[in-house]
Amino acid sequence: MSTATTLPGVWADLPGQDQAVDALRRAAAQGAPSHAWLFTGPPGSGRSNAARSFAAALQCDVADPEARGCGQCRPCRTVMAGTHPDVALIATEKVAYQIDDVRQLIAKAQDRPSTGTWRIIIVEDADRMTERTTNVLLKSIEEPPPHTVWILCAPSPADVLVTIRSRCRPVTLGVPSRTAVAELLVRRDGLTPEQADFAARVSQSHIGIARRLARDEGARQRRDRTVRLPLRLGSVSDAVIAAGDLVELSTAEATASAEERGAADTAALRESLGLAADAPVPPQLRSQFKALEELNKRRAKRGVNDSLDRALIDLTTFYRDVLTLQLSTGSELVNAYLERELTGIAHSSTPEHTLARIDYIAEARRRITANVQPLLAMEAMMAGLLPARSQGEPRA
Repeated sequence: MSTATTLPGVWADLPGQDQAVDALRRAAAQGAPSHAWLFTGPPGSGRSNAARSFAAALQCDVADPEARGCGQCRPCRTVMAGTHPDVALIATEKVAYQIDDVRQLIAKAQDRPSTGTWRIIIVEDADRMTERTTNVLLKSIEEPPPHTVWILCAPSPADVLVTIRSRCRPVTLGVPSRTAVAELLVRRDGLTPEQADFAARVSQSHIGIARRLARDEGARQRRDRTVRLPLRLGSVSDAVIAAGDLVELSTAEATASAEERGAADTAALRESLGLAADAPVPPQLRSQFKALEELNKRRAKRGVNDSLDRALIDLTTFYRDVLTLQLSTGSELVNAYLERELTGIAHSSTPEHTLARIDYIAEARRRITANVQPLLAMEAMMAGLLPARSQGEPRA
C-alpha cells in the first residue's frame, strides 16, 4: 500500500480532499471568513468532519495564521471533541428538522462568542429541512450577526433551496480513493492493511462505514447476508421471504441502537430531575418523559429508514459488480470475494436485465424516503429482482 501525504492538525482525517482543505485553510488564515458556507459531497466524503475541522481552524489561537487548525491548542481540541462553547454541531434525529429546532438555532446565533473568535453553527443534513423550515432560517443566513458563521452540510447543492445556497460560499467534497481511506484506517485505527483495504472496498470509500465494518463482526455479517440475497431468489415465495429478512435485519439493528440511546437519555433525564431509576414519575414531570418517548419513536423510524437505505446501497453493489462482468469493463469488483457467484449471475442474464434490477432498487429507495411501508416496498423490489424465467423479463 502506498503512503499518502498526511494532512496536518485537524485536517488529518480528510483523506483525498486536498483541494477543499487548501481552500478552507486559506479562508481560516485570512481571519475574516464568509458568514455562511455550504459543504456538499456524497455520503462518506466527510462533510461533517470537514465542517468541524474548519470550525476548529477558525477558533485556533496559534500565532501563525498559516498554521491555524494546528490540532494541539485548546480551541482545536475542544472543537474536535464537541465541547467548545462557541461551536454548535446540530444534527436532527427526526425524519426532518422542525421549525422550532431552527428557531432555537437562530436564537443561538445571536449570542456573542464566550471564549472564541466566532459563534459557529454547523447544521448536519441540511437537506432534511422542509421548504417552510428553510425559509425560517433564510433571514439569519442572509443577515447574520457579525460574529456568527453558519456551516450547512448536504449531499449536493440541489438538496438545498436556491435562496439558501445562493447566500453561502460552496465547498465541494468528493469521495476519497479506496487507498486513501485504507491508509487512514491503518494510521488512525490501527487496522492491518488487509482489514483496511477490505473495509474500504466494500464500503465504497465511505470512511465511517469502512471503520464500522472493519471493527464490527456483526456489521460485516449483516452486510454479507444482504449482498447474498439475490442468490436466494428463485420464486415469488423466495422474494417475499428475502424481503422480510432484509426488513428484519435493518429493523433489528436500528431498533437496538434507538433503544440503547433512549435508555441512556431517560436515565440522564431522571438524573437531571433528581429521580431514582425506579421512582415513579410525578404528574408534573410526565410531559418531559412523554416528549422524550416521542423523540425516541421518531429516532427509531429514521434509524430504520437509514439502515434500510444503507442495505439497499450494499445490494446495489451486487448488481453493479454483475454489470461490470457483463460489460467486461475491467473495473475492480466491490464484492470481489463473491466473484464466482457474481460470474454465474452475469452469465445467466443480460446487461439490460441487470440495469432494470438496479432501477428496482433505486425505486425502493425512493419509496422508503416517501414513507411507504418498508415491507411492501421491499416485497415489490424483490419481485423485480427475480430471475427472468420466474417473472418474465424485467421492465427497463
